[in-house]
Amino acid sequence: MRRLTLRGRLALLTAAAVAFAVAACATASWFLVREALYSELDGQLSAAIQRPEPRLVNFIFEALSDCTSEATTRGVPRKNVPDTPGKGEKDGPGEGSLLLPREELQQVVRENGTRCTVPDQGVIPVTPVDKAVASGERKEIFRTGTGVDYTGKEIDVRVHTVSYVLRTGERGALMTALPLDRVTGPLGDLALMLTLVSVFGVAVSAAAGLLTARASLRPVDRLAEAVEEVARTEDLSVRIPERGTDEIARLSRSFNGMTAALEASRERQRTLIADAGHELRTPLTSMKTNIDLMIRSEETGRELPAETKSGMLASLRAQMRELTTLLGDLLQLGSPAAQPRQAGEVAFHETVGRAVDRARLRGPGLTVTTRLDPWYVQGDADTLERAVVNLCDNAVKFSPPGGTVEVVLRGGELTVRDQGPGIPEEDLPHVFERFWRSPSARSLPGSGLGLSIVAQVVQEAGGTVRLERAPGGGTVARLGLPGGREPAGNGEDTR
Repeated sequence: MRRLTLRGRLALLTAAAVAFAVAACATASWFLVREALYSELDGQLSAAIQRPEPRLVNFIFEALSDCTSEATTRGVPRKNVPDTPGKGEKDGPGEGSLLLPREELQQVVRENGTRCTVPDQGVIPVTPVDKAVASGERKEIFRTGTGVDYTGKEIDVRVHTVSYVLRTGERGALMTALPLDRVTGPLGDLALMLTLVSVFGVAVSAAAGLLTARASLRPVDRLAEAVEEVARTEDLSVRIPERGTDEIARLSRSFNGMTAALEASRERQRTLIADAGHELRTPLTSMKTNIDLMIRSEETGRELPAETKSGMLASLRAQMRELTTLLGDLLQLGSPAAQPRQAGEVAFHETVGRAVDRARLRGPGLTVTTRLDPWYVQGDADTLERAVVNLCDNAVKFSPPGGTVEVVLRGGELTVRDQGPGIPEEDLPHVFERFWRSPSARSLPGSGLGLSIVAQVVQEAGGTVRLERAPGGGTVARLGLPGGREPAGNGEDTR
């Protein structure tokens, strides 16, 4: 089954389902017809006997007074019996013969089980249930069995045995049988016809299933061709037409969405690489220039002035620090896909306190004030601290000498305000883009990735972050995270 194509499996399953349905219907039809034929045959038996009056049965017993003889118990040919009953004729049924047509078998069974056959009517074996009817235990029965017709041929018959009481007071039963070929013949023809119809129906359904599978899977073939085209050309702009609302259309939309997401991801990757290359080019060029000057000084024997050499070394140190920061930011942006973080409960007020301590070291001439209310959140402590450090560093970098940076955590919202020049309104929509730097800040150190990292970390934690122009000047950053004033372990959440 697994070696078949999807189209072949669908056609095979369709044919199997239709074959099962056809077989079930054919079998049910056969049994229903069989039951109807048996009912009709039983009706014929009942009509043939028509519950004859006791005088008819008495006449049969009188006409066959020697029924215990070898001849009559087996059934004698009609030629050995007079056409008229003779002495007992006046007690007979009247006009006509007492005998049923030769196709039917008829005999009488006494209470003791003795069988009295009718000439030219064959023999019916007496069974215990027939004896029970003859003894009066049962009124009548219908059963299937075997018998011997007037030619001595054994045949399958349907037997009807009816109980009677004779004039002499003796109980007995009249047995009448009809050949079963009235049932088996039509049933055989019906079985053959149903078999042929079933085979034809299964063949037609298999062909129809194959055609249906081809038509239904044509969109899947187009999807497969599109996937192969993307794999061969790596062109993620390929799209599949989306028609309808069925599962195939849903699959097409999913594929188009996937390729669009991959294309956007590739474009972001290209942009990141290009921007990273651009940002790396400046410090690397400066470092190369300083190192070349120092090497040339050594090769030519011309000593550089001590102040110049010291300045060059200080520049190299600053550029190395800038490269280290840039590489750290790039690793931070790339780390979620490569190494998922383990979220846990974090005392966010403690995390903010550590980040503020680090920021104070980077702005020794600034005043950093804090007001931190307890707040517990779910997230990664290290990445949250990095995000807060970036916000504080941003505030420190743009604060004037002797300025103040205010850090407040209240009700789950962290605000970081500086007293710098502020961000122009037209620049606010771009502050969280990677490598974006305001024209007024391009002369300052930095990679343009700090706020991008803040946005990514806050998004992972389920929070929000935005920058606004502060009343009276400066910029205020607002960072909100879901959480509570008490640890989750205490069972209290006062959000």
